[in-house]
Amino acid sequence: MYNAKPADWLGMIALVILFGSAFMLTKISVQEYPPSVVAGGRIIIAAVVLVLLALFRKDSFLFLKDHWLLLATLGFFGCSLPFYLISWGQQTVDSSIAGILMAIMPLTTIVLAHFFVSGEQLTTNRVLGFMLGFAGILVLFGRSALANFETDGARLIAMLAILAGAVSYAINTIIAKRLPNESFVAISAVVMVFASIIMLPAIFLTDQSWKFSLQSVEFLSLVMLGVFPTALATIIYFAIIARVGPSFLSQINYLIPVWAVMIGILFLNESIGLNAIVALIMILCGIAIAQRKYLFFARF
Repeated sequence: MYNAKPADWLGMIALVILFGSAFMLTKISVQEYPPSVVAGGRIIIAAVVLVLLALFRKDSFLFLKDHWLLLATLGFFGCSLPFYLISWGQQTVDSSIAGILMAIMPLTTIVLAHFFVSGEQLTTNRVLGFMLGFAGILVLFGRSALANFETDGARLIAMLAILAGAVSYAINTIIAKRLPNESFVAISAVVMVFASIIMLPAIFLTDQSWKFSLQSVEFLSLVMLGVFPTALATIIYFAIIARVGPSFLSQINYLIPVWAVMIGILFLNESIGLNAIVALIMILCGIAIAQRKYLFFARF
Protein backbone atom coordinates (compact mmCIF):
# COMPACT_ATOMS: atom_id res chain seq x y z
CA MET A 1 0.00 0.00 0.00
CA TYR A 2 1.32 3.42 -0.97
CA ASN A 3 1.66 5.84 1.95
CA ALA A 4 0.59 9.37 1.13
CA LYS A 5 3.48 11.82 0.99
CA PRO A 6 3.40 15.59 1.62
CA ALA A 7 2.95 16.18 -2.12
CA ASP A 8 -0.19 14.03 -2.06
CA TRP A 9 -1.64 15.96 0.87
CA LEU A 10 -0.84 19.27 -0.85
CA GLY A 11 -2.56 17.95 -3.98
CA MET A 12 -5.65 17.01 -1.99
CA ILE A 13 -5.77 20.45 -0.36
CA ALA A 14 -5.40 22.03 -3.80
CA LEU A 15 -8.34 19.97 -5.06
CA VAL A 16 -10.51 21.06 -2.15
CA ILE A 17 -9.70 24.70 -2.89
CA LEU A 18 -10.20 24.31 -6.65
CA PHE A 19 -13.40 22.26 -6.56
CA GLY A 20 -14.86 24.27 -3.68
CA SER A 21 -14.09 27.57 -5.40
CA ALA A 22 -16.02 26.54 -8.52
CA PHE A 23 -19.31 27.50 -6.86
CA MET A 24 -18.12 31.02 -6.07
CA LEU A 25 -16.72 31.54 -9.58
CA THR A 26 -19.94 30.19 -11.10
CA LYS A 27 -22.05 32.50 -8.95
CA ILE A 28 -20.05 35.50 -10.14
CA SER A 29 -20.13 34.41 -13.79
CA VAL A 30 -23.91 33.87 -13.98
CA GLN A 31 -24.47 37.47 -12.91
CA GLU A 32 -23.37 38.48 -16.42
CA TYR A 33 -23.63 35.42 -18.67
CA PRO A 34 -26.41 32.88 -19.31
CA PRO A 35 -25.94 29.40 -17.78
CA SER A 36 -25.21 27.84 -21.18
CA VAL A 37 -22.39 30.33 -21.78
CA VAL A 38 -20.92 29.78 -18.31
CA ALA A 39 -21.08 25.99 -18.62
CA GLY A 40 -19.93 25.94 -22.24
CA GLY A 41 -17.25 28.57 -21.67
CA ARG A 42 -15.56 26.71 -18.82
CA ILE A 43 -15.66 23.46 -20.82
CA ILE A 44 -14.19 24.99 -23.98
CA ILE A 45 -11.42 26.72 -22.02
CA ALA A 46 -10.61 23.48 -20.21
CA ALA A 47 -10.66 21.54 -23.50
CA VAL A 48 -8.11 23.90 -25.06
CA VAL A 49 -5.81 23.67 -22.04
CA LEU A 50 -6.01 19.87 -21.81
CA VAL A 51 -5.62 19.25 -25.56
CA LEU A 52 -2.52 21.47 -25.67
CA LEU A 53 -1.09 19.66 -22.65
CA ALA A 54 -1.81 16.24 -24.17
CA LEU A 55 -0.12 17.27 -27.43
CA PHE A 56 2.87 18.63 -25.50
CA ARG A 57 3.15 15.29 -23.70
CA LYS A 58 2.82 13.51 -27.07
CA ASP A 59 0.01 11.37 -25.70
CA SER A 60 -1.66 8.88 -28.03
CA PHE A 61 -5.33 9.26 -28.97
CA LEU A 62 -5.66 5.86 -30.62
CA PHE A 63 -8.06 4.75 -27.87
CA LEU A 64 -10.64 7.17 -29.28
CA LYS A 65 -11.54 4.77 -32.10
CA ASP A 66 -12.86 2.08 -29.74
CA HIS A 67 -14.13 4.24 -26.86
CA TRP A 68 -15.59 7.39 -28.46
CA LEU A 69 -19.17 6.64 -27.37
CA LEU A 70 -18.10 6.07 -23.75
CA LEU A 71 -16.07 9.29 -23.74
CA ALA A 72 -18.92 11.26 -25.31
CA THR A 73 -21.27 9.90 -22.62
CA LEU A 74 -18.81 10.98 -19.92
CA GLY A 75 -18.64 14.40 -21.54
CA PHE A 76 -22.41 14.72 -21.23
CA PHE A 77 -22.94 13.36 -17.70
CA GLY A 78 -19.64 14.55 -16.23
CA CYS A 79 -19.44 18.03 -17.77
CA SER A 80 -22.18 19.39 -20.03
CA LEU A 81 -25.28 18.43 -18.05
CA PRO A 82 -24.06 19.07 -14.46
CA PHE A 83 -22.21 22.27 -15.35
CA TYR A 84 -25.34 23.66 -17.00
CA LEU A 85 -27.70 22.57 -14.20
CA ILE A 86 -25.43 24.00 -11.50
CA SER A 87 -24.95 27.27 -13.40
CA TRP A 88 -28.71 27.57 -13.96
CA GLY A 89 -29.46 26.85 -10.31
CA GLN A 90 -26.87 29.33 -9.05
CA GLN A 91 -28.70 32.18 -10.72
CA THR A 92 -31.01 31.89 -7.71
CA VAL A 93 -29.11 29.86 -5.10
CA ASP A 94 -26.06 31.11 -3.17
CA SER A 95 -22.72 29.41 -3.80
CA SER A 96 -22.53 28.15 -0.22
CA ILE A 97 -25.90 26.39 -0.51
CA ALA A 98 -24.87 24.93 -3.86
CA GLY A 99 -21.74 23.49 -2.24
CA ILE A 100 -23.82 21.84 0.48
CA LEU A 101 -26.28 20.40 -2.06
CA MET A 102 -23.45 18.89 -4.10
CA ALA A 103 -22.24 16.99 -1.02
CA ILE A 104 -25.03 14.48 -1.65
CA MET A 105 -23.12 13.19 -4.70
CA PRO A 106 -21.08 10.42 -3.00
CA LEU A 107 -24.19 9.11 -1.25
CA THR A 108 -26.05 9.00 -4.57
CA THR A 109 -23.11 7.14 -6.09
CA ILE A 110 -23.39 4.49 -3.39
CA VAL A 111 -27.03 3.83 -4.28
CA LEU A 112 -26.33 3.71 -8.02
CA ALA A 113 -23.36 1.41 -7.49
CA HIS A 114 -25.66 -1.11 -5.79
CA PHE A 115 -27.56 -1.55 -9.05
CA PHE A 116 -24.83 -1.10 -11.65
CA VAL A 117 -21.49 -2.15 -10.10
CA SER A 118 -20.75 -5.75 -9.25
CA GLY A 119 -19.79 -6.32 -5.61
CA GLU A 120 -21.02 -2.91 -4.39
CA GLN A 121 -24.23 -3.97 -2.67
CA LEU A 122 -25.96 -1.75 -0.17
CA THR A 123 -25.15 -2.43 3.47
CA THR A 124 -26.80 -1.21 6.64
CA ASN A 125 -24.23 1.57 6.99
CA ARG A 126 -24.75 2.71 3.43
CA VAL A 127 -28.53 2.78 3.76
CA LEU A 128 -28.34 4.67 7.06
CA GLY A 129 -25.80 7.09 5.62
CA PHE A 130 -27.97 7.80 2.59
CA MET A 131 -31.08 8.28 4.70
CA LEU A 132 -29.27 10.71 6.99
CA GLY A 133 -27.88 12.64 4.01
CA PHE A 134 -31.30 12.76 2.36
CA ALA A 135 -32.81 14.04 5.61
CA GLY A 136 -30.12 16.73 5.61
CA ILE A 137 -31.22 17.82 2.13
CA LEU A 138 -34.82 18.12 3.34
CA VAL A 139 -33.62 20.25 6.25
CA LEU A 140 -31.66 22.43 3.82
CA PHE A 141 -34.73 22.93 1.62
CA GLY A 142 -36.66 24.07 4.66
CA ARG A 143 -40.26 23.36 5.59
CA SER A 144 -41.45 26.71 4.24
CA ALA A 145 -40.00 26.05 0.76
CA LEU A 146 -41.68 22.66 0.61
CA ALA A 147 -45.01 23.96 1.93
CA ASN A 148 -45.18 27.33 0.17
CA PHE A 149 -44.29 26.51 -3.41
CA GLU A 150 -46.00 29.62 -4.78
CA THR A 151 -43.65 31.97 -2.90
CA ASP A 152 -40.48 29.84 -2.73
CA GLY A 153 -40.99 27.83 -5.92
CA ALA A 154 -38.18 29.44 -7.94
CA ARG A 155 -35.60 28.78 -5.25
CA LEU A 156 -36.86 25.23 -4.73
CA ILE A 157 -36.61 24.45 -8.46
CA ALA A 158 -33.10 25.95 -8.57
CA MET A 159 -32.01 23.74 -5.67
CA LEU A 160 -33.51 20.70 -7.39
CA ALA A 161 -31.54 21.58 -10.53
CA ILE A 162 -28.29 21.58 -8.54
CA LEU A 163 -29.28 18.27 -6.94
CA ALA A 164 -29.85 16.90 -10.44
CA GLY A 165 -26.32 18.03 -11.25
CA ALA A 166 -25.07 16.00 -8.29
CA VAL A 167 -26.95 12.95 -9.57
CA SER A 168 -25.37 13.48 -12.99
CA TYR A 169 -21.91 13.47 -11.39
CA ALA A 170 -22.81 10.23 -9.61
CA ILE A 171 -23.88 8.63 -12.90
CA ASN A 172 -20.60 9.80 -14.40
CA THR A 173 -18.66 8.10 -11.60
CA ILE A 174 -20.35 4.78 -12.36
CA ILE A 175 -19.75 5.09 -16.10
CA ALA A 176 -16.11 6.12 -15.56
CA LYS A 177 -15.35 2.67 -14.20
CA ARG A 178 -15.30 1.51 -17.82
CA LEU A 179 -12.52 3.90 -18.85
CA PRO A 180 -9.56 2.39 -20.70
CA ASN A 181 -6.13 2.38 -19.07
CA GLU A 182 -4.74 5.30 -21.07
CA SER A 183 -3.21 8.72 -20.36
CA PHE A 184 -5.52 10.58 -17.99
CA VAL A 185 -4.61 13.87 -19.68
CA ALA A 186 -5.56 12.55 -23.13
CA ILE A 187 -8.79 11.01 -21.83
CA SER A 188 -9.74 14.21 -20.01
CA ALA A 189 -8.96 16.26 -23.12
CA VAL A 190 -11.19 14.08 -25.31
CA VAL A 191 -14.01 14.16 -22.77
CA MET A 192 -13.83 17.96 -22.66
CA VAL A 193 -13.82 18.16 -26.47
CA PHE A 194 -16.97 16.03 -26.66
CA ALA A 195 -18.56 18.15 -23.92
CA SER A 196 -17.67 21.30 -25.88
CA ILE A 197 -19.35 19.92 -29.01
CA ILE A 198 -22.45 19.11 -26.97
CA MET A 199 -22.60 22.63 -25.52
CA LEU A 200 -22.02 24.58 -28.76
CA PRO A 201 -25.67 24.41 -29.96
CA ALA A 202 -26.88 25.60 -26.54
CA ILE A 203 -24.48 28.55 -26.65
CA PHE A 204 -25.53 29.62 -30.17
CA LEU A 205 -29.24 29.22 -29.36
CA THR A 206 -28.92 31.43 -26.28
CA ASP A 207 -30.04 35.04 -26.44
CA GLN A 208 -27.01 36.98 -27.71
CA SER A 209 -27.66 40.11 -25.63
CA TRP A 210 -24.59 39.32 -23.53
CA LYS A 211 -21.03 40.18 -24.56
CA PHE A 212 -17.56 39.46 -23.29
CA SER A 213 -15.70 42.30 -21.60
CA LEU A 214 -12.09 41.29 -21.08
CA GLN A 215 -11.77 43.60 -18.09
CA SER A 216 -14.91 42.52 -16.25
CA VAL A 217 -14.88 40.48 -13.06
CA GLU A 218 -17.43 38.10 -14.57
CA PHE A 219 -15.21 37.33 -17.59
CA LEU A 220 -12.18 36.81 -15.37
CA SER A 221 -14.23 34.47 -13.18
CA LEU A 222 -15.30 32.46 -16.23
CA VAL A 223 -11.70 32.10 -17.42
CA MET A 224 -10.55 31.07 -13.95
CA LEU A 225 -13.44 28.60 -13.80
CA GLY A 226 -12.27 26.92 -16.98
CA VAL A 227 -8.54 26.90 -16.17
CA PHE A 228 -8.50 26.01 -12.47
CA PRO A 229 -11.54 24.05 -11.15
CA THR A 230 -12.06 22.40 -14.55
CA ALA A 231 -8.72 21.82 -16.35
CA LEU A 232 -6.08 22.00 -13.61
CA ALA A 233 -8.21 20.19 -11.05
CA THR A 234 -8.79 17.34 -13.52
CA ILE A 235 -5.05 16.85 -13.92
CA ILE A 236 -4.39 16.87 -10.16
CA TYR A 237 -7.40 14.66 -9.55
CA PHE A 238 -6.25 11.82 -11.78
CA ALA A 239 -2.61 12.22 -10.78
CA ILE A 240 -3.41 11.68 -7.09
CA ILE A 241 -5.64 8.71 -7.87
CA ALA A 242 -2.79 7.16 -9.86
CA ARG A 243 -0.36 7.68 -6.96
CA VAL A 244 -2.47 6.99 -3.89
CA GLY A 245 -5.86 5.67 -4.99
CA PRO A 246 -9.48 6.82 -4.58
CA SER A 247 -9.72 5.94 -0.87
CA PHE A 248 -7.28 8.70 0.02
CA LEU A 249 -9.21 11.22 -2.06
CA SER A 250 -12.50 10.29 -0.40
CA GLN A 251 -11.59 12.74 2.35
CA ILE A 252 -12.35 15.69 0.07
CA ASN A 253 -16.05 14.84 0.42
CA TYR A 254 -15.94 16.38 3.88
CA LEU A 255 -13.86 19.41 2.99
CA ILE A 256 -15.27 20.71 -0.31
CA PRO A 257 -18.72 21.79 0.99
CA VAL A 258 -17.12 23.37 4.06
CA TRP A 259 -14.72 25.35 1.85
CA ALA A 260 -17.57 26.37 -0.46
CA VAL A 261 -19.50 27.74 2.52
CA MET A 262 -16.46 29.57 3.91
CA ILE A 263 -15.51 31.39 0.71
CA GLY A 264 -19.14 32.19 -0.05
CA ILE A 265 -19.38 33.97 3.29
CA LEU A 266 -15.95 35.63 3.07
CA PHE A 267 -15.91 36.81 -0.56
CA LEU A 268 -19.56 37.06 -1.60
CA ASN A 269 -21.00 38.21 1.74
CA GLU A 270 -23.39 35.27 1.76
CA SER A 271 -25.06 34.16 4.95
CA ILE A 272 -26.39 30.76 5.89
CA GLY A 273 -29.10 29.95 8.36
CA LEU A 274 -29.15 27.41 11.14
CA ASN A 275 -30.94 24.93 8.89
CA ALA A 276 -28.03 25.04 6.39
CA ILE A 277 -25.50 24.38 9.15
CA VAL A 278 -27.56 21.49 10.51
CA ALA A 279 -28.03 20.13 6.98
CA LEU A 280 -24.30 20.26 6.29
CA ILE A 281 -23.52 18.37 9.50
CA MET A 282 -26.17 15.75 8.72
CA ILE A 283 -24.91 15.20 5.17
CA LEU A 284 -21.27 14.93 6.25
CA CYS A 285 -22.22 12.49 9.01
CA GLY A 286 -24.18 10.50 6.44
CA ILE A 287 -21.08 10.31 4.23
CA ALA A 288 -18.98 9.21 7.20
CA ILE A 289 -21.41 6.43 8.10
CA ALA A 290 -21.83 5.25 4.52
CA GLN A 291 -18.10 5.19 3.84
CA ARG A 292 -17.28 2.76 6.60
CA LYS A 293 -15.68 -0.07 4.62
CA TYR A 294 -16.77 1.76 1.47
CA LEU A 295 -14.86 4.72 0.15
CA PHE A 296 -15.82 6.84 -2.80
CA PHE A 297 -14.49 10.14 -4.04
CA ALA A 298 -16.33 13.09 -5.53
CA ARG A 299 -15.56 15.30 -8.50
CA PHE A 300 -17.16 18.81 -8.56
